[in-house]
Amino acid sequence: MTIHKEGLKILGVILLVLAVLNAIPAFFVASPMVYLCWSLPASAIFYFLVVNFFRSPRREGYLHDNAIIAPADGKIVVIEEVEETEFLKCKAIQVSIFMSIFNVHINWFPVNGIIKYFKHQNGRFLSAWLPKASTENERTTVGIEMVGGKQIVVRQIAGALARRIVCYAEVGKPSVQGSQLGFIKFGSRVDLFLPVGTRIDVKLDQAVRGKQTIIGWLEN
Repeated sequence: MTIHKEGLKILGVILLVLAVLNAIPAFFVASPMVYLCWSLPASAIFYFLVVNFFRSPRREGYLHDNAIIAPADGKIVVIEEVEETEFLKCKAIQVSIFMSIFNVHINWFPVNGIIKYFKHQNGRFLSAWLPKASTENERTTVGIEMVGGKQIVVRQIAGALARRIVCYAEVGKPSVQGSQLGFIKFGSRVDLFLPVGTRIDVKLDQAVRGKQTIIGWLEN
């Protein structure tokens, strides 16, 4: 299993803390072997779950200039027409993907283009399921302009457990479809805001796979 670079430091700290927590009490209990028989397996299971969260699978992506590929693993929780007021400043189709703690938490660029806008905003840590999480939670917003002038927004949103959003987007740099956009730690959501008229190929509650599921198609 390959571990994502964003997890290496955290995993090292957790391993050290677990080692201390298991070592110190063993010297102060009447039956250290009995203690270790349940504490070591519990620690190992916990550590495996954290390692699994930071996994970085190798997978081939679907590449096509008119396709919008899923920027994250998870489940579709929103498909609706809304007003996007931060970058597009017009009506757009919002497609939201909820990422549980069991999903891969890497985010990928959904289209080719140029990054025209980036902003990180501090905020609350409401459940990522809630509609107002898109505008009230801690988040990053990335605006991308494609060849032909069409623009989309990708928004990473922290959830109730997430406490850090990592985003690699830089204004003026290319958005390469299928390359890594960033990482959200411990449960979260990714919103897409697409031009009105985009053909949407996913449905509510559908499970999607980052880099591989086609969210929809842009008109020529």
